Amino acid sequence: MAKQPMLKFVNFERQMPDKRNANVRNKDFLEIYSEFANAKAKEQASRCSQCGVPYCQSHCPLHNNIPDWLKLTAEGRLQEAYEASQATNAFPEICGRICPQDRLCEGNCVIEQSGHETVTIGAIEKYITDTAWEEGWVKANVPQVLVEKSVGIIGAGPGGLAAAERLRREGFEVTVYDRYDRAGGLLTYGIPGFKLEKNIVQRRNNQLEESGVKFFLNTDIGVDKTFDQICDEHDFIIIATGVYKARELDVPNRGLKGSLAALDYLTASNRVSFGDEVDEFENGTYNAKGKKVVVIGGGDTAMDCVRTAIRQGATSVKCLYRRDRANMPGSQREVQNAEEEGVVFEWLTSPQGFRGDNDISDLTNFKDQSGDLKGVVVRKMRLGDPDATGRRTPEEVDGSDYIEQADLVIEALGFEPEDLPKMWDQPELPVSRWGTIKVEYGTGKTSLDNVYAVGDIVRGASLVVWAIRDGKEAAEAIIEKCKGALTIAAE
Repeated sequence: MAKQPMLKFVNFERQMPDKRNANVRNKDFLEIYSEFANAKAKEQASRCSQCGVPYCQSHCPLHNNIPDWLKLTAEGRLQEAYEASQATNAFPEICGRICPQDRLCEGNCVIEQSGHETVTIGAIEKYITDTAWEEGWVKANVPQVLVEKSVGIIGAGPGGLAAAERLRREGFEVTVYDRYDRAGGLLTYGIPGFKLEKNIVQRRNNQLEESGVKFFLNTDIGVDKTFDQICDEHDFIIIATGVYKARELDVPNRGLKGSLAALDYLTASNRVSFGDEVDEFENGTYNAKGKKVVVIGGGDTAMDCVRTAIRQGATSVKCLYRRDRANMPGSQREVQNAEEEGVVFEWLTSPQGFRGDNDISDLTNFKDQSGDLKGVVVRKMRLGDPDATGRRTPEEVDGSDYIEQADLVIEALGFEPEDLPKMWDQPELPVSRWGTIKVEYGTGKTSLDNVYAVGDIVRGASLVVWAIRDGKEAAEAIIEKCKGALTIAAE
């Protein structure tokens, strides 16, 4: 009788790949986790209980076949495990690195509910696909039959790329347009290398090009090409622009030199990591070296900023968040990593204004100031009654103001959609009161003929894995609509 390879959660404790020493990793932009060895990956995968109702799978936006590829990994059938993983996710090695597994698949693992701690799903997903690349199992999906239909995708982020991958595999002619000089969107310029090294993104971009996807970079729709021109050149359009307009603090003296938007700061840092010449970094505008840094916000972007500032050589890095640790939206795993690397969190605090001087005799006097930032006036908060979402509402504590010294303040308060109907001269493009594009659920179809939208421009700022799902769904809807279309043999 064959030996049971699974249900070993009673034999083995949960184990993550080793993290590099915090005092070493906080000086570079390399990924912080080491790779699982084959034996350790098999061991950790074998902890899966293979439960009848796989909550890990149902709570994954892509409904990845997690129990299947865990079992195949435990049995040493890694190529099959990769194929099972790739079947539902175009970029499993990326999701394995940056998905908040603690809130999705791992957060709903059945064995954790029984006190045995969750299976390390994300680390195993990363290991499977990294092994597949090393072994040469990952191949470009060059179609054998072509569909005489063309799709133009605006935006080379995860939603647009996921749609491109699925459509090209089916034989469509696919062209991706992006305003930046490298494809990948936030995967390339938003997420730091210590979470996602850029060669990981670039090799997927290269794979898409090898499959026949065309990229037109440095192409800003509404500036370099009109939306109408794009529509004339393609049978279908997918809008996957993401949301890039930063939310801003409405506080006095916000314009002092030293106040930055999070994405501008992260983009500059990532460009430097690519070896680009970035004048704003060289002149110190986007460089935290030798500065006291304050980051405002509690999401994953704020975590990216505080950890980037540490690596740039800031003398101190503090994060202000108006709720407590338990109620912050960012990954608790990222908070722990940041604390290990030297970041200080000031919970239950809210900025009231910026100061260009250190005068604390009257913290309520925000006379107009100019020049360099010196500090932030901060007010302490407490948690009151729950709001409509169930989260306790932060309330100000009277008379609690103090100054947090700072040379550099980074605002990481989230993102909003740009005004696409105005930018693209498309008043008929349907948008919500928040500026997101209105679409049909499950397909991404807008009310404009053959125009679809996916990802953050539909959902608002969200997770990469949701953008990938949206891209797949829109691609499937287009494929379904074109059933019976003329096809030609590929050359």
